[in-house]
Amino acid sequence: MSSIRPNHRNALSRAARIAMVVAMSAAVIGASGCSWFRKKDVYAMDTDARPLEFPPAFDATEAERSLATTASGSVTRSSLPGAEPTTRALGFSVPGDRATVFARVGELLGATPGLTIASRAQLLGAFDVDYEGQKFLIRISEGSGGSNVSAVDPRGQPADNAAASKVIAALRAALVKN
Repeated sequence: MSSIRPNHRNALSRAARIAMVVAMSAAVIGASGCSWFRKKDVYAMDTDARPLEFPPAFDATEAERSLATTASGSVTRSSLPGAEPTTRALGFSVPGDRATVFARVGELLGATPGLTIASRAQLLGAFDVDYEGQKFLIRISEGSGGSNVSAVDPRGQPADNAAASKVIAALRAALVKN
């Protein structure tokens, strides 16, 4: 019987060694950072390397509630936030091409007492003026049947101050012949 025991010991020790090697290999692979054993946090990555994100599902009832619509279903300017119904565009139309009207407006602005032309841009059709402490632009653009002369503030919105109204009224009186 003694001859069987040494073979049995070798068989147990060989199985134990293989199990030990497999267990150690799994521990080393798991601890070394193999991607099979841990998840990747894609949102912690740089924004350029992240996968595409999908927006939340579209909710039609929420979209309808957020729109300000009239009874006909169309959006009006007065229903938009920040729209003031009293704001109106200061301007008028005059017959003639833009270059001619620009030259004539420049002469009239230069002859207006108290008005300073800060800059003029013929290619853009604009005069940057300062009148009664207000700064605004006089803009000349091509229109149907002539040129349009208007006053806008530095943001590009229609100028709604008294100084701009006076200048546009004077230009209208001098340029539009009844």
